[in-house]
Amino acid sequence: MEIRPLSIPHAFEVTPKQFPDDRGRFLEAYRSDRLSDALGHEFTLAQANTSVSRRGVVRGIHFADIPPGQAKYVMCPRGAVLDFVIDIRVGSPTFGTWDSVLLDDTERRAIYIAEGLGHAFVALEDDSTVVYLVSAPFNPSAEHGIDPTDSEVRLDLSGVEQLLLSPKDTDAPTLQQAAELGILPTWEDSLAFYAELAAR
Repeated sequence: MEIRPLSIPHAFEVTPKQFPDDRGRFLEAYRSDRLSDALGHEFTLAQANTSVSRRGVVRGIHFADIPPGQAKYVMCPRGAVLDFVIDIRVGSPTFGTWDSVLLDDTERRAIYIAEGLGHAFVALEDDSTVVYLVSAPFNPSAEHGIDPTDSEVRLDLSGVEQLLLSPKDTDAPTLQQAAELGILPTWEDSLAFYAELAAR
């Protein structure tokens, strides 16, 4: 398993080693010890979610209040999605930028997204199935969104001809509006929370 830091601090691409034979293939999709070494703290699994999406479906940009936030370890066991991590931490040196990882049922990569970061993906195939391992249970009162078509964030959604978004996501504020509303996490609070996790 190879764990590679992305251009957004506290986000990682995970590439498993696959072992094919005449029966099929085997791989380790998740290793808590290897991930903990990369993060500098344990990833606490509190909930697992699954979504199934048609081609063109966009989910996100979603994030949760920090603390406790909600770290995510995301995989795509069927189909393909382009998965985005967006730095929405006010004061971060990479604030407003993003990185992406192709998650599919061929390379079987995963992406780790720390608390305080935004997450979104676009489905590139019908019936694309995404599994999210998350560090905190869903808390509707602490969940927020940013419009994934925000022209300032400029996610690359060009891989599909027709995008399908929920009203919740299209009605979400832009990144600038979210900052003005005071709902974005800060770089300072995020670093303090990561340090608290490392000290546990």
